[in-house]
Amino acid sequence: MHAATRRHSARLIPALTAAAALLSACGPGTGASKADEPAAKVTVTPAAGTKSAKLGSRISVRADGGKLTSVEVKTDKGDKVGGRLAGDGTSWTSDGKVAPQTTYTVHTKAKSAKGQESSGTSDFTTEQADKVNKLTNTPGGGQTVGTGMPVSILFDHPIAKDRRAEIEKALTVTTQPKVQGAWGWVKDYSGKDRIDWRPKEHWPTGTKVSVKGALSGINSGTDGGWFARDYNFGFTIGADHKAVIDVPSHTLTMYENGKNVGSITGSAGSPQDPTRGGVHTVRSKNAAETMDSATIGHGSEWKLDSKWVTHLTASGTFLHSAPWNKSIGVENNSHGCFGMTTSDAKKAYDFLTIGSTVEVRGTSNTNKTDVGNGLEVWQESWQQWQQRSALNH
Repeated sequence: MHAATRRHSARLIPALTAAAALLSACGPGTGASKADEPAAKVTVTPAAGTKSAKLGSRISVRADGGKLTSVEVKTDKGDKVGGRLAGDGTSWTSDGKVAPQTTYTVHTKAKSAKGQESSGTSDFTTEQADKVNKLTNTPGGGQTVGTGMPVSILFDHPIAKDRRAEIEKALTVTTQPKVQGAWGWVKDYSGKDRIDWRPKEHWPTGTKVSVKGALSGINSGTDGGWFARDYNFGFTIGADHKAVIDVPSHTLTMYENGKNVGSITGSAGSPQDPTRGGVHTVRSKNAAETMDSATIGHGSEWKLDSKWVTHLTASGTFLHSAPWNKSIGVENNSHGCFGMTTSDAKKAYDFLTIGSTVEVRGTSNTNKTDVGNGLEVWQESWQQWQQRSALNH
């Protein structure tokens, strides 16, 4: 009995071995496991280890044999680099171009066609620029300004005409509520290049304005150099304070939300030096200042101490106290400014904020004030202003 059992068991062994071999060949474990499958091949450009990647290019990532599931890029300054993943998931491209002398770290995750997941890290450094361009923005971030204030961006170095369209496209203005406006290229009174954004009409009080400049890695031209960073700032529109100077009647009238809230008498420019006409924007203010004739082409004729000085044009059209003038409210005898008593100058100074507008009417001065002579964007009609955009040429 035992011998028969042993013989039966011996006959089963070859059968079980054959079955095991059959399962190994045809069952769920058929072929290579996921770990043995090739992962998606991920290629980063510029290539890993590059020490002097060319400027003016974007970062690109490509997956062959699979799809990208995640791409994260940071600079050595800790800034994140945005980008777009293609619809089919096989490629990613940065939104902006690489900046000068910057190290980028690219973290990627991908999945092969059969589900194999992989990850990788790539580092590269860009070349140094011969010249770097920077900008100064007006108003400053976080300021509250008047309803006539433009966004004004002054560049350290020249902007080549063939680069202006690309730079303009990289600048965006977002407002809440939505306000229509446009960029225009300006030659600043200092001689530097400038681009301003003005609304079609004056801002509504309370508008929140956000300005972004995705300029990093853009070349502004041979004489201007490369931009090395992006910019982001915002400001708020305050009370609607405006003033109107009527030259023949020697008066400055203040308006709040369109309502007359008081008038001041003063002395505008003489027939020989008439006050500049049109709508001016308050660009800056000083509680005390010395009026120097040399700054407006009158040599060393005078140096007079004044208070409550409100600056309109860069060439010297101001509102200020003129305690030396005995003809205030009677005769227009200044050199182009609007002079007042000290107490009235303070009223105007306190009422008008940076970005408020002052319109001069009835002057004999027929010279057009250039837009770059201060923040003079309201010297032109909306149609004229739109022609300053590089995108219209």
